Amino acid sequence: MRTPKELGRLITAMVTPFKADGAVDHEQAKKLALALLASGSDGLVVVGTTGESPTVTWEEEHALFSEIKSVVGSRGSVIAGTGANSTEEARENTVKAEKWGVDACLLVVPYYNKPTQEGLYRHFKTIAESTKLQCILYNVPSRTVTNMSAETVIRLSEIPNIIGVKEASGNMEQVAQIIHGVRDDFIVWSGNDSDTLPMMALGAYGVISVASHLVGQQIKEMMEHFVARETAEAAAIHRHLLPIFKDLFVVSNPIPVKFALNHIGFRVGGYRLPLTEPDKKSADIILNTLAKYKIDLPV
Repeated sequence: MRTPKELGRLITAMVTPFKADGAVDHEQAKKLALALLASGSDGLVVVGTTGESPTVTWEEEHALFSEIKSVVGSRGSVIAGTGANSTEEARENTVKAEKWGVDACLLVVPYYNKPTQEGLYRHFKTIAESTKLQCILYNVPSRTVTNMSAETVIRLSEIPNIIGVKEASGNMEQVAQIIHGVRDDFIVWSGNDSDTLPMMALGAYGVISVASHLVGQQIKEMMEHFVARETAEAAAIHRHLLPIFKDLFVVSNPIPVKFALNHIGFRVGGYRLPLTEPDKKSADIILNTLAKYKIDLPV
């Protein structure tokens, strides 16, 4: 079993490729997984938000967990997106994912039903106690409406196999409170590419990234410079990458990143409704931004 830090400092939240008829493109998914590892990623989240989890069925998810793990092997970590807004569904999906040999699971804050902080605590505790997998919490209030408080994360960090959090609130005070209060080996990953360097300055370990589909090696170099205390070099790369970080969210993720991948020649297909292709104005913004960057992903 990988230690929590061995899951990776740079983890890509991978898109799910689809065929023209809307079916999951398993072969292209495996090619993308290997290409991401070749361009800087240490690990992959399979079927998270960026992987269009709301419209990918449990059966499709489990097939992807198994196939991506089989092709990746020991070259990188595979983290299964098994969260749901039903505790029992998330628990069942996590138990099934464990059978496919994944390295960890990513559990999003339940969306839409707006649980209390006590409800969040019991939700994640119930799932963690049902599995031997390492569990990563995922706080993304822009998607879920509910913010998981620092106090709740700190409380959950006392559960041994809850090993970290993907923190995408953008609230640096909350980030600092979490890092200060959790157990020593608990890991905090940025959930927003633009927050990675500021969060690392507070003590975060790395990022679960979207932009690493395109500029993974550059993100990795930025973090390596920071770890080596070469802060000026890290900051320069961070500033350079800020426009692509921003414009990959000009409309809802993963619309821009899938559009960008298709544009550079790495075919990942379209979207499942209710997601659609970007409008012309958004597409032009993405294309103009892409033209300014070296693309790390091998095509």
